[in-house]
Amino acid sequence: MVKRILYRSIFLIFSVLLFFSPPLSAENAGIRDLLVTNNANHVLVYARVMNCFTKDIEAAILAGVPTTFTFVVDLFQQRSWWLDRKVTRVTIKHTIKYDNVKKLFYVYFDGDKEPTSFQDFEGAKRVMADLNGIPVAQLKTLKRNETYYVRIKAKLDKVRLPLHMEYVFFFVSLWDFETDWYREGFSY
Repeated sequence: MVKRILYRSIFLIFSVLLFFSPPLSAENAGIRDLLVTNNANHVLVYARVMNCFTKDIEAAILAGVPTTFTFVVDLFQQRSWWLDRKVTRVTIKHTIKYDNVKKLFYVYFDGDKEPTSFQDFEGAKRVMADLNGIPVAQLKTLKRNETYYVRIKAKLDKVRLPLHMEYVFFFVSLWDFETDWYREGFSY
């Protein structure tokens, strides 16, 4: 009898949290300052995600929950009488983790073993949201006098809590967001 009351109480609490908690909205998140350029060997992409850190995401980061942004960059060759040809796809991951003891923010780029550390949260957030000169393709794979475009989107990966706590706190799935695709064309 006591177990039944306890289970019903827990179910009621989670139901209330699910239906009456304000949704975490990163619907204003988007890609800005998208720039496609090249160096001597590669096509390079620069971009920034704006409005991607909500108060709840910031609170989770400050609580020590690792948070990962995944950037997906596609390079296409534009063709007029046929489907566009995908030249390449690059996936870039930026992960931030806060160390409460040392009071440092660590940002990992694409699984690097050595993170970059920051003492201020704003600097760490800025680096998390920026792509700076990411090589997308080698220039020798492109054809001269052809038109190409880059598509890019960013998403916040599902938050993984320790000991599979995301199954208990199922409302953390509301933290997930994904931007629309953004496109920038160029000629080579």
